[in-house]
Amino acid sequence: MTDDTKTDHEPDEAKAGNEPEESKAGNDAPEDSGKDDAADKPSIFKKPLFWIILIVVVGGAVIGGVLYWLHARQFESTDDAFVDTHIVRLAPQVAGTLIQVADVDNRHVEAGRLLAVIKASGRDAQVAEAQANEDQSRAQLSQAQAQVTAALASQQQAAAQARVPLAAAIKARQDLGRYEALLRLDPNAVAGQQLDQARSTARQTAADAAAAREQVDTAAAQVTVARRQVGAARSVIDARRAQVAQANVAIGDLRLTAPVSGQVVNRQVNVGSYVSPGSQLMAIIPDRMWVTANFKETQLTLMKIGQPVDIRVDAYPDVEFRGHVDSVQRGAGQAFALLPPQNATGNYVKVVQRVPVRIVFDAKNGPDPRRYPIGPGMSVVPTVKVR
Repeated sequence: MTDDTKTDHEPDEAKAGNEPEESKAGNDAPEDSGKDDAADKPSIFKKPLFWIILIVVVGGAVIGGVLYWLHARQFESTDDAFVDTHIVRLAPQVAGTLIQVADVDNRHVEAGRLLAVIKASGRDAQVAEAQANEDQSRAQLSQAQAQVTAALASQQQAAAQARVPLAAAIKARQDLGRYEALLRLDPNAVAGQQLDQARSTARQTAADAAAAREQVDTAAAQVTVARRQVGAARSVIDARRAQVAQANVAIGDLRLTAPVSGQVVNRQVNVGSYVSPGSQLMAIIPDRMWVTANFKETQLTLMKIGQPVDIRVDAYPDVEFRGHVDSVQRGAGQAFALLPPQNATGNYVKVVQRVPVRIVFDAKNGPDPRRYPIGPGMSVVPTVKVR
C-alpha cells in the first residue's frame, strides 16, 4: 500500500509543481504586451491636432485680451462716488410754539407749500398799530398839502394887495421927479409947500410899497414852509410804511413754506413744539441732484466737460442712468480738509490723490432719477467715456 500510495500521489505533485510555472508564464504575457503598446503609442505633443487647438486657444485669448483692452481704455470708472445735492434745512426766524405742522414726511412738495405755522403771540396787534400809524401819517400829509394850498392863496392875495401901494409909490416918485425938474428950470415955478408935499407923499408910498413887498415875501416863505411840511409828512409815511412792512414780515415769518420743490425728510418737530430762531425743523431734498465722483488724478488726463457717463446706482443695479460731466474741481479733496496733510517731512510717501468731479443726470436720455427714491449719500459707480 505504501508503493501504491506513492504512485498515486506522484502525478498530483507533478501537477502541483507545474502549475505555478504555467501561471507565471500566463501573468508575464500581458505585461509584456502593454509595454509594447505604450512604446508603440505616439506622444500627444507630436499630434498636429494638439498644436492646432493650442494655437487657437492662445490666439483667441490674445485677441480677446486686446479687444478688452481697446474697449476698456475708452472708459474711466470709480466706485468712490455718491449722489449729492444741496440739502435745504428749514429753520424759523422767530421763536414761538408750533400750532400747525404739515404731515408730509418723505413726501414730495412743491415750492411755496405751507409746512408749519408758529403762534402769532401779539404779531397781529403790531401790524394793526403800524397800519394805524401809517394812516395817521397820511392824514398829516393831507393837512400839510392843504396848508400849502392856503399858503399859495395867501401869497396871491398879498401880491394882489401889494399892487396898489406899489402903483402909488411909483406915481409919487414920478410926481416928485417932475417937481424937482421944474424947480431946476425955474425956482419960482414950484412952491416950496408943493415940493414938500410931493416928497412926503413919495416917502409914505415907498414905505407902503416896502411893507407890501414884505407881506408878499412872508406869504412866499409860508408856502415854502408848507411844502417842506408836505415832504416831512411823506417821509413819515415812508417810515410808517416800512414799519408796516416789517410787521408783515414778522407775520410772514410765522408761516414756514417750502423754498424749493423736493422731498421732505428728517422732520424733528410736531404740533406744540417750541422752536427758536435757527433751530432745524425739517429738511428738503431738492429735485435737482447730481453725482460727486472722486476720480484718481491719473484718470483726469482725457476727461472733459460734457463727456457722456453711464451711472449705476447700487440700490438699482439693473437701471442704467445717463449723465454727463458737468465740472471738475480745481484741486484735490485733501487740500480742503480741516487739517491738510503736512508733506514737508522726510517721511513723505506719494499717494495718488482724488479729485471731485460733478456728474449731472440726463433725464432726457435715460431714466428720470426723480422717479426713484434716490437721495444724497447713496453709492453709485459712474463710467465716463473719455475716448
